[in-house]
Amino acid sequence: MWNNKLKAVTFSFDDGVTQDIRLIEMLDKYGLKATFNLNSAFFGSVDTSGRKDPRNKVRAEEVAKIYENHEIASHTLTHPYLTTLSDEDILYQISQDQNNLSELCGYDIVGLAYPGGGEKNNNAYVADFIRKNTSIKYARTITSTYGFGLPQDLLRLDPTIQIYEMDKMFELAERFIDLKPETPQIYYIWGHSYEFDLNDSWDNMEKFCEVISGHDDIFYGTNREVLLDSLF
Repeated sequence: MWNNKLKAVTFSFDDGVTQDIRLIEMLDKYGLKATFNLNSAFFGSVDTSGRKDPRNKVRAEEVAKIYENHEIASHTLTHPYLTTLSDEDILYQISQDQNNLSELCGYDIVGLAYPGGGEKNNNAYVADFIRKNTSIKYARTITSTYGFGLPQDLLRLDPTIQIYEMDKMFELAERFIDLKPETPQIYYIWGHSYEFDLNDSWDNMEKFCEVISGHDDIFYGTNREVLLDSLF
């Protein structure tokens, strides 16, 4: 188990935007760990939309340094709905992104976050294809469980909650902290760091980090550390 602990907290953030830098400083401050899911074809692109939550992408040459204390995982090469692609294109989107990211960070990429939202985000066929044809070991969906139970299928991994539901995140944190489980439990939070700009919620995120961190009976790890290295 997780250093003889039955509770684990892990985070997952998509798209490789420059707000990740500020977020990582916060996570590091509180001893928290996250997995960052990147689209390697978009490195260095600049958002010219003028939106409140600019989605400028980190540069390839910065990737290893920015994410050195955390895990890098795939979000596919160009962020398509995998459920709409041919088998050949699914394989290319994932494998090429894995290769590109591995060259930058120096280790094998074993995680994935399915790109896109809504019902097209993932399905059983794509999960089974990934299982049989790639080296991906886990793949995160966007379907919140609002619970802490272990995943039934690592290739269709449902998170606990997305960060835009901040009030409920705090409620679940209180429940999780108070838990005295007899079986392993995971609090898995995901989102995009630009959401903190969009919702003016950076201060709330720091409060959440303060609340959830520092508990002796909780293991804090990346997705890989929680799902693969310690659990299975």
